[in-house]
Amino acid sequence: MTYTTEIKDEITKEIEQSPESLISLCVYLKFNSTITDNKISIFTENASVARWIFKLLKIHYNVNIRLTTRTIKRFKKRNIYILEVKEKSNIIESDINNTINNILEFSNEEKIAFLKGIFLSSGSINDPKKNQYHLEFLIKEEANAMLINNILHSLGFNSKILKREREYMVYIKSAESISDFINAIGATRALFYFEDIRIYKDHKNMVNRLNNCEQANVEKSMKTSKKVLDNIKYLEENDLIMLLDERTKEIITYKKKYPETSMGELANIVSMETDKPITKSGINHHLRKINELVRKHQNK
Repeated sequence: MTYTTEIKDEITKEIEQSPESLISLCVYLKFNSTITDNKISIFTENASVARWIFKLLKIHYNVNIRLTTRTIKRFKKRNIYILEVKEKSNIIESDINNTINNILEFSNEEKIAFLKGIFLSSGSINDPKKNQYHLEFLIKEEANAMLINNILHSLGFNSKILKREREYMVYIKSAESISDFINAIGATRALFYFEDIRIYKDHKNMVNRLNNCEQANVEKSMKTSKKVLDNIKYLEENDLIMLLDERTKEIITYKKKYPETSMGELANIVSMETDKPITKSGINHHLRKINELVRKHQNK
């Protein structure tokens, strides 16, 4: 079962008679049904969605519904649920048109009901375990894609529209926005799963960044230490150590004794073993003296 299917199963569990449930139903029928003068036909592969449509049609319109199931074995075995309504099609179509034409004037709760209906009919969300966070609606007509985009924006979702060959994709990439969307349509269990994976990935990324920084610092420290040791060797080979003060000579002794230490680590060692406290910046001061002496001698 895909993550999208799990969300759709969850948000179709609770079925109640309310203005919001009628909006969700009308929006679903607008984008995923065929309406003629005397019949409405709905096709879906999701059993939970089929049950949700069946019950809401009964609740809001009290119509007789013919439900049939077909099994398709091409590529992979799957069931297609077909619902047919031959009563009150004109009333249902009128409700659909009123909902679509006036949705921008509705309350936020009613707009969320709209989003629930459109998600059930043409929406999908990537499993958060995948590399990219992605929520999308695939819509055939540009005007409807723009309507969905406007509703999402009115609710604070940063969505965009992408033109494909035969359809339009309204999509959201932000993990936070997708999480808010899942929460808004009432998929609590799916939300907890999404947030658990998101927290894990964020923590993993943070650990990787810290490890990269630590590795970079180690490499930088090793490079600095090698330069200092090379300069000490140069001073020794050219009998220049005598030109340095006693404290700097002492630092040289300890740097040779502990060649792989950083300046901070070397400061702690010198402070403990000599009873003469010195800071990291103090060590750096003496190392600069060494480097400067080498530079002056080489530039003669």
